Amino acid sequence: MKDAVVIIPTYNEIENIEAIVRAVFSQKKAFDILVVDDSSPDQTAARVRFLQNEFKGQLHLLSRSGKTGLGTAYIAGFQWSLEKDYQYIFEMDADFSHDPNDLSKLYHACAVGGADLSIGSRYVNGVNVVNWPMSRVLMSYGASKYVRFITRMNICDTTAGFVCYKRKVLETINLKEIKFVGYAFQIEMKFKAYLKNFKIVEVPVIFTDRVRGKSKMSGGIISEAIFGVIKMKFNSFFRS
Repeated sequence: MKDAVVIIPTYNEIENIEAIVRAVFSQKKAFDILVVDDSSPDQTAARVRFLQNEFKGQLHLLSRSGKTGLGTAYIAGFQWSLEKDYQYIFEMDADFSHDPNDLSKLYHACAVGGADLSIGSRYVNGVNVVNWPMSRVLMSYGASKYVRFITRMNICDTTAGFVCYKRKVLETINLKEIKFVGYAFQIEMKFKAYLKNFKIVEVPVIFTDRVRGKSKMSGGIISEAIFGVIKMKFNSFFRS
């Protein structure tokens, strides 16, 4: 077993899954992969099972019975990973919006640089996104600014989903108390780590919009982030 595992949540990612698995396994730094699949109708899980024959002991699959949200997929992945001996646990999208070549940068920030949580950040050095319409850039950048203002976290990319956790962070955070299930889950996890005084470091990356497959972004996800953050900050005044 490697010391690091990359968790990749999937729902209808048949067009991307084999390529992303091979890209992660081609890195000089060795990683295991855990795919958390929410019963994708397009048979993403079946493709992963086929690939497991080639990548024995390296590629793992956690199949869930339904589509219940990004946050619950990651929490299931965290719990699975904590039952093993992994010291570094990553979040990564299946659609190549997160460059597998940047995994080593996030790993280095934690394993060598002393970070407890490293973030692949689109906004720590300006705005580094490719193939996004301006409306989405403004929405994403504005959301991170809004979250930073409300929470007072010194993080430029508060909504980033490309991160590396040291094991102790996930052991310290009570995963059962995480409330958000959509993309606001990423905000809540960073906020919990911030409240526990873990060292958080942003690593500049370039984010590229997906070429294949369909985005999972929706109005409900945006609403959860906008209104949920205020409630999350308010509740933090009454919890340790």
